[in-house]
Amino acid sequence: MPKILPAAGGDVVEIILADHRWFEEALRELRDVTSDREAVLADLATVLIAHAEAEESKVYPTLRRKDAIDAEEVEHSEHEHDEGNEALLDLMEVDDTGSEEFSSKLHELSEALTHHLDEEERDVLNPARTDVSEKVRRDLGDTFAEERARLIDSGCGDIANVRKIVEAAKK
Repeated sequence: MPKILPAAGGDVVEIILADHRWFEEALRELRDVTSDREAVLADLATVLIAHAEAEESKVYPTLRRKDAIDAEEVEHSEHEHDEGNEALLDLMEVDDTGSEEFSSKLHELSEALTHHLDEEERDVLNPARTDVSEKVRRDLGDTFAEERARLIDSGCGDIANVRKIVEAAKK
């Protein structure tokens, strides 16, 4: 399992893409019955929540102000985060990581997450590359990385916090 990526700054597009590749590796590890699934899931929950929260609070508003994405794209991306968080919580609530239930819930999380990564890379990150200056992308990358690190340090991926996030999204 790759270590949780450090909070390094730089181009926000590259930072987000690095997280996306890390998510894919974490999902592969979770599919491996010989891996420490509990540890991998804990790391995935932490990074996934921190990543999504930092995108929603820092990245999406900036890209919206720069007219790289519109309000509809922001709403759609946030909705997909909500779906992913719900699938994550469902997986975290499974007691036996060797069970068929775990495998089924992992499949649901994988489907939701890979769908979101694909759409975000096409519909958010591509406009960020073409419609936002390199300086803005670098400044935003620094801001995103700092917020992501703060959230990781806060323990944002514990099950109580994930449950709170999921319940708040349903209101």
